[in-house]
Amino acid sequence: MNNHQRSFFFNVDWITVLIYLALCTIGLFNIHAAVYDENHPHIYDLSTSSGHQLIFIISGIVIGSVILLLESRFLSALSPAIYVVTILLLILVLVIGRGVGGNQAWIDLGGGFKLQPSEFAKFATCLLLARYLSATNVKVTDTKSLMIAGGIILLPMMLIKMQPDDGSTLVFCSLILVLYREGLSSYFLIIGGLLATLFITSLMFEAWQVVTVVVIAAALLIFMLKRNRTMVLKLLIGTIISIGFVFAAKPLYEKALKPHQRARIDIVLGLSKDKKHVGYNQNQAKIAIGSGRVWGKGYLQGTQTKYSFVPAQSTDFIFCTVGEEWGFAGSVTVMGLFLFLLLRIIQIAERQRAPFSRIYGYGVASIIFCHVLINIAMAIGIMPVIGIPLPFISYGGSSLWSFTILLFILLKLDSNRMGMNWA
Repeated sequence: MNNHQRSFFFNVDWITVLIYLALCTIGLFNIHAAVYDENHPHIYDLSTSSGHQLIFIISGIVIGSVILLLESRFLSALSPAIYVVTILLLILVLVIGRGVGGNQAWIDLGGGFKLQPSEFAKFATCLLLARYLSATNVKVTDTKSLMIAGGIILLPMMLIKMQPDDGSTLVFCSLILVLYREGLSSYFLIIGGLLATLFITSLMFEAWQVVTVVVIAAALLIFMLKRNRTMVLKLLIGTIISIGFVFAAKPLYEKALKPHQRARIDIVLGLSKDKKHVGYNQNQAKIAIGSGRVWGKGYLQGTQTKYSFVPAQSTDFIFCTVGEEWGFAGSVTVMGLFLFLLLRIIQIAERQRAPFSRIYGYGVASIIFCHVLINIAMAIGIMPVIGIPLPFISYGGSSLWSFTILLFILLKLDSNRMGMNWA
């Protein structure tokens, strides 16, 4: 082994690689449990979903290894081309895409294999966003720079929304955390949080009740800041906008979302009872997770899993299998691994010398965090059902490969961080 190979070997963050392999292994065993068939009892049986996932994992490891052998500069240089190709695929899927679960999100490649471009759009967007924000004289505090950065994020979002894939669309919103890390004013996050709060409360209460609270709160703040005319003026403008938003919330809610989407949200917020069994998936998911109690029912012993009470149990609701068969202990272990992975990614991002690598690292953390948060929150019933996979654990080649590429690009950048001061 020469010095270059030895340096490469020791510079790769193997702790992150081990977490990745652990999550993939957990996913493989839970997929096997979710689709277990006594006529095909072996986890490596290629006629089953677990057999397919094993191939996806092996090929994912190969893809990750190839990425680690690439020249780091190519990743930045090729980011515009990768982004353009992904955008073209997102347009193509709207033309020839195959519908699955109500979404026209897949391109049929033949042989039973389907490609989901929206999954690959995540790392493509992170790459181009990092390339742009790391350029000289680009600052998110500048309106023009912020609009261009926003455009990079919004373009794939709009195309994915047209499929329509609301879950994947929502994930791209997490990239605002990247902009915040690079200097975006906290006012944007505060305003976003306030608008989200107003929106939810406007659905739960009458408009006049919400407006009354807003006016009283604004009056108290104005009284406290009456000597600061600039702040008083901003508060008055903000109050007027908030009142208008409150009255517009329900009409917007009814027009922007489909009936089944509104029904899911209404059930979570307690605005209606589930008389039509719209929340069947979520109810069964909560039953499955709750039935596992502390230590679980044991591997391959889950009754909710075995009798397929939970739809999409190997994909969107894979966490139910974890909860039922591994119990609270297993669920906490899986969530702990994800927390460890996210903290590790942030640590990797912060130790980069090149802005491109740091920005990309925060993009990786944002995407994975959003997926984990929404998927698990959906499974335990505190968020409405949104079809997005649990990273590295849910069944699917496109999902596993895209997350593998997303993560291993960061590992490659990190392995060469001491020699990177460009961008």
